[in-house]
Amino acid sequence: MFSLASVFSHEPAPPPSIQSRSAIILDAETGAVLFTKNENEKIPPASLAKLMTMHIALSQVDTGNAALDEIVPLPQETWWGNQPPRSSLMFLADGQRVTLRELLLGLAISSGNDAAVAVSLRFASSVDAFVKLMNEEANRIGLENTVFTEPSGVSEHNMTTAAEFAVFCRYYLKAHPMSLIEYHSVGKFDYPKPKNMPEPVRSDMKTVTQYNHNYLLGRVEGVDGIKTGYIDESGYNIALTARRDDTRLIAVVLGAPAVKNGADIRDEDGRKLLEWAFSHFRTIRPDIGVLENVRVWKGRRKFAGLALGAPVEWTATADRGQSLHFEIQLNEPIIAPFYAGDVAGSLVFSDSIGELRTIPLVFTENVERAGFFKRLWDSICLFFKIRLKKVS
Repeated sequence: MFSLASVFSHEPAPPPSIQSRSAIILDAETGAVLFTKNENEKIPPASLAKLMTMHIALSQVDTGNAALDEIVPLPQETWWGNQPPRSSLMFLADGQRVTLRELLLGLAISSGNDAAVAVSLRFASSVDAFVKLMNEEANRIGLENTVFTEPSGVSEHNMTTAAEFAVFCRYYLKAHPMSLIEYHSVGKFDYPKPKNMPEPVRSDMKTVTQYNHNYLLGRVEGVDGIKTGYIDESGYNIALTARRDDTRLIAVVLGAPAVKNGADIRDEDGRKLLEWAFSHFRTIRPDIGVLENVRVWKGRRKFAGLALGAPVEWTATADRGQSLHFEIQLNEPIIAPFYAGDVAGSLVFSDSIGELRTIPLVFTENVERAGFFKRLWDSICLFFKIRLKKVS
């Protein structure tokens, strides 16, 4: 995760004051951190934990080990009546036929604890075995302070930080970009439908309509995800993302007060952070085209390829990046030997105000030193090339 000071041209206007215990907002493309408040404080994620449950399921779909339209078994542990008191529910029950796609909608919209159990048992022999997968994945991503004890978030023993959960959200969105359209921005979910029920009871069934708990959807420009959560021990939590023009932001707000209007406080904190960040920052995504090969002297090859040594996208204050242009500055003459990854020069970006960013250019291949006569000839050519350049 990048620090604020390393990427911005000047200090932006002060961020808003928020009431929640912990928060962070960052650029989803570059990882540049725009605001933090107690970002390393450990707080139970509540139903934000369901995002890791969804991540594991979607990863299995991506690898071909599962299908979104497959029918998922519903053992007794998954039934809504067997969930802990005060659980949010999808209302799974005995005899229903439910697809994995519907369970993911039940996680994203209804925030069903029963859906979390059903997904867990689809991909592991037990809930505990699935939790082990969740923690292994958290460790693989590098989340040192994030721990899961069950897959729904109902337990206060699940733990994360705003900083780490923002890292996870960034990873999640890169891994599953379509999840925003297919699950997290969907406004409501109707379940069970007649097709989900056994034939004898279809005429007597009642469909329950539940609405997305992310109340900023459709109310704040660009918001299209991701998830809310609440338990008494954490207060109100939200993982937010929004896109405006070429900039996507991720905000994580944890620990809004566990009071009657706590959800309103959480949502207002998230809204203020998004509006402030979009007003003061932007992602710059320059188009540099194709990098041409460079001339090599005294090597076994006459040309070598170039590549970017760092991402070309970066975060800047909103006033920068107009009339953007770039210049390639090579460490000439380029003389062999050198190795792939060695620095060949720089790509320097500037705007009407001045220089903005420098990205190293690196060689894409090894070029060995040439034989004696080739080196001698290139030395002669270089001598006259340099002399002619000085004269001109």
